[in-house]
Amino acid sequence: MSDPAPRLRPVPPLPEHAKAFVNGRTKNLVNVLRWLAVRTSFVEKEILGLDTVVRPGDTCIDIGAEYGLYTYQLLKLVGAQGAVHTVEPQPSLVKALRLAMRALGASNVHVHSTAVGSASGSGVLSLPRRNGLPVHGRAFLTTGAKNEGPNAEFASRKPLRVPVITLDELCDREGLKEVHFIKADVEGAELTLLEGATKILKEQRPALLLEIEDRHLAKFEHRAEDLVGRLAELDYVPYVWQDGWRKVERVTEVYRNYLFTARPLKAA
Repeated sequence: MSDPAPRLRPVPPLPEHAKAFVNGRTKNLVNVLRWLAVRTSFVEKEILGLDTVVRPGDTCIDIGAEYGLYTYQLLKLVGAQGAVHTVEPQPSLVKALRLAMRALGASNVHVHSTAVGSASGSGVLSLPRRNGLPVHGRAFLTTGAKNEGPNAEFASRKPLRVPVITLDELCDREGLKEVHFIKADVEGAELTLLEGATKILKEQRPALLLEIEDRHLAKFEHRAEDLVGRLAELDYVPYVWQDGWRKVERVTEVYRNYLFTARPLKAA
């Protein structure tokens, strides 16, 4: 592991209009989440480093948002002039997210009820259950999956028919001409997601925060090194959060979340 990476982009302080937009409830919620990120495993510590790559006015996408822990932090960082597109296929979570954003007055958070994949259409989401209750964080889109992988530990699962869209088509549909940051937690379908994001990765070069675990990738007969190699072809470099973003060469079991940033494109 090499020395800490320099700040990937200069981050100016929040402008006054953005500070006014982030109301007291949002500030308090974000502060609580940051406190939990330092002291517990419930909130991922990588949220502490988002201000390195996200600044006021940015457009961000949170894929596999679940309860919106990343969405709240991104909302604070982008301010009134930015936008957050929150993508979640599970209907009950979509309803909860929309209610929460309405309560916060977050009109620049757009909640999309869909899964993201390599092709648009529809698919089946496998939602595992434990003691009769859904385990939302382990749901995955079964398109291309060969088995249940580590989800075999659950006694039962519920299939949900959900719409599917590619990331490129989502950006085209929403008119997103400049996306700065994408977080994705898709339980092993990361390579599938990238197959539908060729245009945005080549043209817009957003930073990517991906959860990468071989045990989940194996459901699709993919490996972490395949994912890193695919992004390396696009000149993306991986980092992990260790009280600062540190450049790494490969994915290990020590970390689950990896930040990828694009190098300047070489002249043809």
